[in-house]
Amino acid sequence: RIYEEGRESIPEHPYLFETDVEICLIGGSCKSPVERFWNGNNMVYILQKAQHNEESDPMEESKTDDAIYASELLPKESSGPVALSVRRAKQLISLYTMVQNPNMTHLKISELVVLPPLWIRCDGSDPEHTCWLGAEPLKAGNKITGINFHMVTCDGPAADKTCFANMEELKMAHKMKHHSSIVMTKGFAQYELVRAAAIEDTIIESESNIYVDITWNTVDKILETPPLISAATLNITLESGDPRSPVYQLFRELQFLLALAEGLKTGVTEWPEPLESESAVELVQEFLTDLKKKLDGYCISGNSNETEKIKCDTAAVDSSIKSIFSERGDLDFAEQLWCKMRSVSSYQELIVCFTLIIKSLEHGEIQPWIHQGSSSLLSKLIQQSYHGKIEVVSLSGITPIQMLLEIGLDKMKKDYVSFFIVKSGSSLLFQDYFISTSVDLQEQVHRVQKLHHMLEIMVSCTVLLQFKHENLFPLTQICMKYYKENPLNEKHVFQLPIRPALVKKFYQNDSPEIWKVDISSGHGQKEVKTTWQVSTNPPVEHMTSNTTGLFSDSTVNGSSEERMYFITMAKCSQVHFT
Repeated sequence: RIYEEGRESIPEHPYLFETDVEICLIGGSCKSPVERFWNGNNMVYILQKAQHNEESDPMEESKTDDAIYASELLPKESSGPVALSVRRAKQLISLYTMVQNPNMTHLKISELVVLPPLWIRCDGSDPEHTCWLGAEPLKAGNKITGINFHMVTCDGPAADKTCFANMEELKMAHKMKHHSSIVMTKGFAQYELVRAAAIEDTIIESESNIYVDITWNTVDKILETPPLISAATLNITLESGDPRSPVYQLFRELQFLLALAEGLKTGVTEWPEPLESESAVELVQEFLTDLKKKLDGYCISGNSNETEKIKCDTAAVDSSIKSIFSERGDLDFAEQLWCKMRSVSSYQELIVCFTLIIKSLEHGEIQPWIHQGSSSLLSKLIQQSYHGKIEVVSLSGITPIQMLLEIGLDKMKKDYVSFFIVKSGSSLLFQDYFISTSVDLQEQVHRVQKLHHMLEIMVSCTVLLQFKHENLFPLTQICMKYYKENPLNEKHVFQLPIRPALVKKFYQNDSPEIWKVDISSGHGQKEVKTTWQVSTNPPVEHMTSNTTGLFSDSTVNGSSEERMYFITMAKCSQVHFT
């Protein structure tokens, strides 16, 4: 029934079976929880313990030492999926197999249906510490001919590498189990290149991470370093706002822009901490006084050389990044004004600043230079001032907020575009989308947020991985394509195919986060596979962090510095009905 309903649309919620089991149907486009151990890409059932069931399961066997071990692995207050006992899982696998076996005529099933593969979360309560059991129908056309059974077991974490498997022994065991004469081996390794680190003994909560996945054929020994001819993919997840980032000041500038946008939307502005120590009114007054002194130069030639000497205030950027995020020397009057008014800390202060500016324009005390193409209200007032008369603007309500937001948007868009065109060499293929003024201000701000997230990714790869233009260019295109089609998502993993040599120096002397080998034989439906894997994190989500606590005290020779690994094995066996 679940399969039939799922053919129309994948159900959002799990189904309940016999009070203690939840059945989830996962579509082929969704991330599979067993993808590390099974490469199927179609619909699949995931079975787990129904979390509402507080009473003990009559099917549960009495607690042995191993059962006690398993119960320790389960979260006391579960927020994630919960596993079933291995005994219950085996019973469910048997039922699943029986109803698809054409030889079970006594069941009087009028029409056999080939069901999607089934995977059951297990609690490790058996001696092998089984964490998954799976069953996958073998087909010939529309008829089922047998079942491929999967078993995933897990031990650890432990630091003692002497308990690791031997490559030749793994291959021999596979050959004997499956009566194979020839086996193929394929390796996979994942190295963490950059992660959130401690600053003065304080851990910064961050989702940021850069790691590389490497795959290669023909594995000679356990934990071997991948050869340079391997295929590699860089995986980048980056959360903006890390104080260690060279563009952190720009991030704070963006936060001020976001506060204005929120104030425009809600009518209530939460003023962030000022970016400058001097008050905005003082900075604006000094700026206007300076312009009055230089009025002759501005009037005669529209002298932009003076403005070019004024360094872009994104120059608050750390000196180490100046070569990457170049300072724009072409700031116009409105952009320089934004740099002064980022220190505004109240609505009253904002009104005073704009009052000073408008009065200077009305009295012809300044004739500032501005970029062409700006549609901001302030730019219009400046253009009108060239002709000696400007319209009356009521500095009340949301008008002052909108005026400041507009000039901030103009300036920050130019900052980001300058980087992406000059530094990463990206064409304007997608830039029109990011700097468009044909959408409302809130959407423009959202797109500037996307630009900043992309900038943080480029800067991180440039500073931390020493990426050059030839690497930044395809990464920029990948990010732009994603963000043209999707909303801001700082948890998205951006993937870039690379040559392992590009990042080898960052991992060659490091231990992998995951290392595994697949040993396979046969072809098509007759292919059978054995997987051996070590990982620093639990290989399945229903083994929680409680697991780590269970073993973290076990050390080798009294040393706690050895890296702790979970050891996972995945095996399969085929049963044919005919």
